[in-house]
Amino acid sequence: MRETGSKGMFWHWGRTMYRYRWLVTLLWISLFVFSAFFAEKLPEQLKDSGFNPTGSESDRGLNQMKMEIGTAPSTLTIVYTSRHLDLTSEDEIKTILNSLNALKKKNYVESININQNARLKKDKGIQSVIVKLKLNGPEALDRFPEMRKLIPKPREMDIFIDGSTATLYDVQKATKHDLAKSEMIGLPIALSVLLFIFGTVWAALLPLVIGIVSVSLTLGITYFITGYYSISNFLPNIVMMLGLAIGVDYALFFVSRFREELRHQSSVEEAVAMAAATAGQSVYFSGFAVLIGMFGMLFIKLPIIYSLCLGGVLVVFSAMTLSCTLLPALLGIFGHKINSLKVFPGIQKRMANSTIWERIANAVMKRPAFLAILISTLLILLMVPIAGMKLGVPTAEVLPPTYESRMGAELLKKYYDSRESSPILIVVKSQKNFTEESAIQTIQSYEKKIRHIAGVKDVRSYIDILGQKTSKETALILRSTRTMDQMEKKKLARGRYVLLTVVPHSDPESARASELVTRLRKVQTDNLNTLITGQTAMRVDMLDRIFSGLPLLMLFIMTVTYLVLLLAFKSILIPLKAVLMNVMSLGASLGIVVIVFQDGWLADTLRITSTGYVSIIMPVTIFCIVFGISMDYEVFLISRIKEEFDRTGDNNKSTAIGLQKTGTLISSAALILIVVVGSFIFTDIEITKALGVGLFCAIFIDATFIRIIVVPALMKLLGRANWWAPKWL
Repeated sequence: MRETGSKGMFWHWGRTMYRYRWLVTLLWISLFVFSAFFAEKLPEQLKDSGFNPTGSESDRGLNQMKMEIGTAPSTLTIVYTSRHLDLTSEDEIKTILNSLNALKKKNYVESININQNARLKKDKGIQSVIVKLKLNGPEALDRFPEMRKLIPKPREMDIFIDGSTATLYDVQKATKHDLAKSEMIGLPIALSVLLFIFGTVWAALLPLVIGIVSVSLTLGITYFITGYYSISNFLPNIVMMLGLAIGVDYALFFVSRFREELRHQSSVEEAVAMAAATAGQSVYFSGFAVLIGMFGMLFIKLPIIYSLCLGGVLVVFSAMTLSCTLLPALLGIFGHKINSLKVFPGIQKRMANSTIWERIANAVMKRPAFLAILISTLLILLMVPIAGMKLGVPTAEVLPPTYESRMGAELLKKYYDSRESSPILIVVKSQKNFTEESAIQTIQSYEKKIRHIAGVKDVRSYIDILGQKTSKETALILRSTRTMDQMEKKKLARGRYVLLTVVPHSDPESARASELVTRLRKVQTDNLNTLITGQTAMRVDMLDRIFSGLPLLMLFIMTVTYLVLLLAFKSILIPLKAVLMNVMSLGASLGIVVIVFQDGWLADTLRITSTGYVSIIMPVTIFCIVFGISMDYEVFLISRIKEEFDRTGDNNKSTAIGLQKTGTLISSAALILIVVVGSFIFTDIEITKALGVGLFCAIFIDATFIRIIVVPALMKLLGRANWWAPKWL
């Protein structure tokens, strides 16, 4: 994995790209135009959040509710507010319902009713309506613009629409806005940084071209995949973030090496070939290092993680491919013109003659133990908040308050009892029809057991609606066709299936409610088959999948990283240091995410809504992405140190020269990454903001404290032991 100037496979590949440079460029331009057309349409095709533990008990329970009991596949909750009117009065309720007559006439609307859930506050200026639809999630999302037009605003009232469909629709809008906003913020700043680094316009523009084409290609490919698989609507954000960051980063290495080779080679063709043999090879292996992290996500069996894995793999592979094909072709076309249109010439000259990185390395190695302990202590302190990290499943809270669904969710949470509106649901399958006395007896016995469980406030079923009667009396009442039809119409029972509603004492999003789900699943059910579902159960199942897959994910990534570095450097200690340093920088960045998004530090400054928890995808996504990128920097730095050590045998001098040769490039690459991911902190969707903050901090810590201070310090402390390895290696 070390850069080499030998005329191997990559040298010949670079020469081939030069010879067919016009053909390669025209092919990529055609692909870019084609993919860009479909990339623009992608957000409308993404009709799922991915926050659903497919195949889990809660998911199977939800499907049984829809298929066997006939509960509505999707619902909307319309919230009405007024400063002057009494919205709880019969007249205003009638006005509200009459305003929805046009919507009610649609054949896909099952029912429209006033929300009867218990209220927390007796405010007469708020009312809500529940609209039950016969449409599944994707169908409801397609129809939402039509439905929204059929929901007029009555006089002196404001309306806000909540529900998963409304939230998904707003996320689609926010995603489009975020993609445009991140381009407007990130690209100009990235261009400014590249102009500062390279000092010429053409050299600065080419990395941006690679980043933009990588994103377009990935989103275009994903558009066609959505025809066969459900993809999370959060995918475009991570593709944009990673594509621009990694695409620009890889191109930065390649363009830098090409300009260096132009000064030493006899022709442009030779310069392209040598750049491919050195930087091209590094990009190739670096890409696979990042892909290791991406594939690690597959250990977490959640649709949103699979979607992010798909987006990450496609965009990293696209960036690799473009950097090894389109970029050398473009460099062959530009040739020496790459150095034309110069900017900041004075700064470039001073940077070329600077010995700052060698001086930093020597300064660090004068106090290696002190600095290593100091930085390690700082990083460990930043990791402390992880101990109190609460993982949660984001809902409308991922959107800023300017979006209608977010406001609707906030109003419902403020004025209605969430324990009643989001109860724990149990789908019960009995041996006989729900009207039979034996089935009633068994269900009554099961209910009795549930009532005695700590944390249960109330239990309700079709039996309780009929009053405190014996099983025989209940069976007699249910023999009435009218009564039986009422139960089926209310979606309480049908055939052998019955729906039980368990109202918890605690908030549905609390740890106590999650513990209650676990206790309910341990209840002896006799001859009944039960499935515990509802929002709380869904969160429990998602967290179970995260916690069960996370150890395997971490073991896989750290083991593969260690083995790759072991084979690359023939050293036992260097790979071990790399893995430990990566863990520390990742831990510190996650700690910062916790204190910002969970505890609310700097929330107002960054325009962030502190949700009181960290999204469940944050630890996994940040871990997988940053581990690959950090390994890239580690390989680049240590390979240069190793080259000098093999030549001189002087560990200290090799460390100083290695940092001198790579410091500017690593810092520049990290700065580009920081600028690109940092631009996402100012987008609308909270998950994207959190990823931006986490990746910003992780890359900053890794490129500064770790690479510039800790690595040289440990290289000094360990001396020749750095390069020890068993003879069989």
